[in-house]
Amino acid sequence: MDNDWLGYVAAALTTGSFIPQAVMTIRTRNTSGISLGMYVVFTAGVAFWLAYGIVVHSGPMIAANTITLGLAGTVLALKLKYG
Repeated sequence: MDNDWLGYVAAALTTGSFIPQAVMTIRTRNTSGISLGMYVVFTAGVAFWLAYGIVVHSGPMIAANTITLGLAGTVLALKLKYG
């Protein structure tokens, strides 16, 4: 039995939970409440999870971490620009 559906549900929930914060930050450009250190480490961690997902050929990990890396990278870039 293929259990990838569990991964896709987890990916949708965790990635989806990140979207409102990213959208608000992108819209307002307000990064005062965001820790630069945390976002550097978080974004690097997501990049490594994406790499790991690619290595183990995990569709759910690749999908979730590709989207999250894009969002986290955008928020990090805004923090660096407006921080």
